[in-house]
Amino acid sequence: MTEPPRQSAPLQAGWKRPLPDRLPPPTYWPAMLAFGVMLALLGPVTNLAVTVVGLLLAGAALVGWIGEIIHG
Repeated sequence: MTEPPRQSAPLQAGWKRPLPDRLPPPTYWPAMLAFGVMLALLGPVTNLAVTVVGLLLAGAALVGWIGEIIHG
């Protein structure tokens, strides 16, 4: 069953309908950053190499995410 189209309420004098926000395209940088931080925090419990890999991954994710924001 489909819903009938919604009628918009009348606007008060001087008001305008807001334009929809433009959403940014989806990206994997936040997930990569979270994975890098997780590895960096897991490293002291397991192995120092895991910490180093996690920090490098988190740094690369930050650079990639900020670069995407600046150029996008």
